[in-house]
Amino acid sequence: MNCPCCSGKDYKDCCQPYHTGEKNAPTAEALMRSRFSAFAIPNGDYLMDTTLPSKRKYHNRKDLQEWGEINTWTRLEIINKPNANKVEFKASYTDEDGAAQVHHELSTFKMVQNRWFYVSGVFLE
Repeated sequence: MNCPCCSGKDYKDCCQPYHTGEKNAPTAEALMRSRFSAFAIPNGDYLMDTTLPSKRKYHNRKDLQEWGEINTWTRLEIINKPNANKVEFKASYTDEDGAAQVHHELSTFKMVQNRWFYVSGVFLE
């Protein structure tokens, strides 16, 4: 199966090793791509586990899982990587009402003990 992150690679050679814990994402972009794939599959556990521990109180595993389940995630486009810990992207999806949506965000990531984590995101127009 093609990886949902739109890398052009097979899932088993792209995001799956991150989802299974076999490997950690080597860059902020790789983590962002794997998180998009985790919404598409969906995998709420991975989304929580890759959120910076101090920020997890602002998120809910069940809600992350449900957000993945109720939407159909169709495309990921990397817009910009202004530095090593920021990724601007557009995530396209079809919502539960069948309407096409685009989530445009500048996400911040942080490396802790050789592992990348999602910190926060700013929604862009």
